[in-house]
Amino acid sequence: MTPPADAADTMDLRDLADKHEGDPFGITSAAVALVDVHGLIRYWSHRAEGLLGYPAPSVLGRPATSLLGSDRSPASLLAQAQRVGEGWEGMITARHRAGHPVELALRVCPLHAEQGAVWLAVACEVSDSRRWELDQAVVRGLLEESPIGIAVLDSQLRFQWVNQVLAAMEGLPADLAAPRTTAPAGPAQVPTAVDWQARQALTSGRITPAVEHVAPPHGMSRRNSQGQLRLRSSFPLRDVDGKTLGVCHTAVDFTAQDRARERLALVNEAAQRIGTTLDLDRTVQELAEVLVPQLADFVAIDLFQGVLRARDLTPGPITGGTLQRAVHLSIHAELPEAIVPVGESTGYPSKSPQRRCLATGRPILDPVLDTTTWWLAGDEQRLSKLLSLGVHTHLVVPLRARGATMGVVTLLRWENPGPFDEDDLLLVEELVARAAVCVDNARRFVREHNAALALQTSLLPPDLPDHCAVEVAYRYLPTDAEAGVGGDWFDVIPLSGARIALVVGDVVGHGIHAAASMGRLRAAVQTLADMDLPPDELLAHVDDLVLRLAEEAEASENGPVVIGATCVYAVYDPISRKLSVARAGHPTPAIAHLSEPVELPDIPAGPPLGLGGLPFESAEIELEEGSVVALYTDGLIEASDRDVDVGFERLCFALAHPDRPLEEICDTMVRILLPDHPHDDVAFLIARTRALPPDRVASWEVPTDPRAVHEARDNTARCLAAWGLEDLAFATELIVSELITNAIKHACGPIGLRLIHERTLICEVSDASNTSPHMRRARTTDEGGRGLFLVAQVAQRWGTRYTATGKTIWAEQQLPNDVSSRGEARGQGDTAEEVLSDEH
Repeated sequence: MTPPADAADTMDLRDLADKHEGDPFGITSAAVALVDVHGLIRYWSHRAEGLLGYPAPSVLGRPATSLLGSDRSPASLLAQAQRVGEGWEGMITARHRAGHPVELALRVCPLHAEQGAVWLAVACEVSDSRRWELDQAVVRGLLEESPIGIAVLDSQLRFQWVNQVLAAMEGLPADLAAPRTTAPAGPAQVPTAVDWQARQALTSGRITPAVEHVAPPHGMSRRNSQGQLRLRSSFPLRDVDGKTLGVCHTAVDFTAQDRARERLALVNEAAQRIGTTLDLDRTVQELAEVLVPQLADFVAIDLFQGVLRARDLTPGPITGGTLQRAVHLSIHAELPEAIVPVGESTGYPSKSPQRRCLATGRPILDPVLDTTTWWLAGDEQRLSKLLSLGVHTHLVVPLRARGATMGVVTLLRWENPGPFDEDDLLLVEELVARAAVCVDNARRFVREHNAALALQTSLLPPDLPDHCAVEVAYRYLPTDAEAGVGGDWFDVIPLSGARIALVVGDVVGHGIHAAASMGRLRAAVQTLADMDLPPDELLAHVDDLVLRLAEEAEASENGPVVIGATCVYAVYDPISRKLSVARAGHPTPAIAHLSEPVELPDIPAGPPLGLGGLPFESAEIELEEGSVVALYTDGLIEASDRDVDVGFERLCFALAHPDRPLEEICDTMVRILLPDHPHDDVAFLIARTRALPPDRVASWEVPTDPRAVHEARDNTARCLAAWGLEDLAFATELIVSELITNAIKHACGPIGLRLIHERTLICEVSDASNTSPHMRRARTTDEGGRGLFLVAQVAQRWGTRYTATGKTIWAEQQLPNDVSSRGEARGQGDTAEEVLSDEH
């Protein structure tokens, strides 16, 4: 059968159908058949042959229903199909020549001819149809539902098709993006950015992507820009032969994503900038610097006075209390918005947003500020300020951490035209919450620091004693609040025999536990010093104490562990002008001589306190009168860039010229050796040595004969008369008599008697025995045992010290108030030895 003429014209498209893939129902790609009014097949395409396996000669002239595997008429099949326009579409099951069924998607439309209606049937496999429908759905979604703006321009760069998204982006006429089947009737103005990029794509034949920043509206600050960020791209459109038909232009607005990234970057910046120190003032300043100018034109942070004073807070919302301005910051350096100076009470009215925010614990957001609201009625000063600046939006957020409200943060905008919105509120709450934890940490640390500092200050000597052996000065410089109070201490302890003990120590660690440990060690050193132990023995006892404290702390769950300490202990004798020093892991003292360079004597270092089992050694140095001895903690010499050698050089330089006033020397040491903010506590003690004049000391050797007691009493009386101390003669002779009698009776020779006239009258009796005397209450029938009891009654204090050759029992008496004038009139410069020799 010869196919109709229109079918012959269609056959000319076979090569194109084989060459190009497209719509599965396209006339060049689908299986095509013509069915006449009798239901007989009159045309059968090559695609139909490939789809069902029947060559054209075998099916032409056959009923179309013979290929369906059923005797149903075409009319019945069309009745079940879906009516589309003048035709139908649906799915059918055809029989392949090989015998298996084939699911087909079929479209049928009538062709009117002289003989009657001729049916054009177009078919494809169901899988191809569904794939094409999915592709079409993707294309429709991309063009109509996605946020991507798309436009098609012809080769003359005139709009041919624009979707709604791009029309809204560029502000194009609404009718340009209306559904249409033909090109727009009149030309539409192509935006400059679109025209330039499309022209580049048309000229180069390549894709031309670019990022464009659309400027914010007129009058809006770029710092708080509400402008748009767009990614534009243009690419040429070509037909199947490669001929350029026009340009497709796309635009993606990712301003929202960019703002999200900016907010995330701001949160990350806040995490790095806020809380860099444990200084409360610096922490709130860092929060203000993050908020201005990124989020607000002005910010004020007000804290309760209890926070600034590092007091405990009450959990939950706070309705009362005095707010104090901690910090405020503006985009203007002159701060025209500030009503209250930093450090002053804010004075917010009871119904102000700040007070309501504190009462409820919730933020208050006013996107559009109504300056006539009732809460401003009682605050005319702030009202006039808001009106003059043009503040249009307002945000108040509570500063809360760990269930406690510490203050309130107020943000204002007037140059930034954008109102505060919910996104701003969430961001500000996040930043304020981070800062609140840092503020609370700083507050807690300041509280502990103040407590430790108060404890340490109370444990240090409030004032150093004025002693005839040395002139002293000191400095104690606690480190900044962030490092915490350390355990540095110093002390000056008067000893028997006109001697003086100089102590400087350092407990390992910082904080209140270190301060408490320091107090315990200082008390132990004072107690052991009162026993007149040599420096090396004293440090050995302190070492045992530190070990015991550490064991007790380890046994307790909450007790602090005393890691250790260092200490230097020096005893100076103004009569012999000798300094005996021992140190436990501590820097060596520095000695500034009058006629020689500053000396750092080689004192055996000894182990730090708390190690146990290692010995300590003492060294003895003879000093000329007027020398300056400096004892210090390691914070002094390590402050010079942590270089100890540089620290020692600067120390020697600061101690040069020891004839200067001691306070001037202290100031020089601080200025030369210490930075403005030392990283560790610093304590140092300097002492200028004095020598007791020879005429203030008298000594005799006493025979081990009871008759020598009378001679000793006579020598004592003559010496006191030479010093103008006749008022003390009776008590002193009693002390001498009892002490020498005890030495003759209970000890062994040689026996020595020494009288020292300084700010007290000291009587010393020494012997070669190590037996320790003790005072007891004698019974009425006892003949002896009352000697030390009598000494204790007449002397101000008494005691025993042990020496390398035995022991010395000493007793001190307070001098009469007029002793100086009497001594000068009586003695007239003669020594005690000269007076005694004259009387003999």
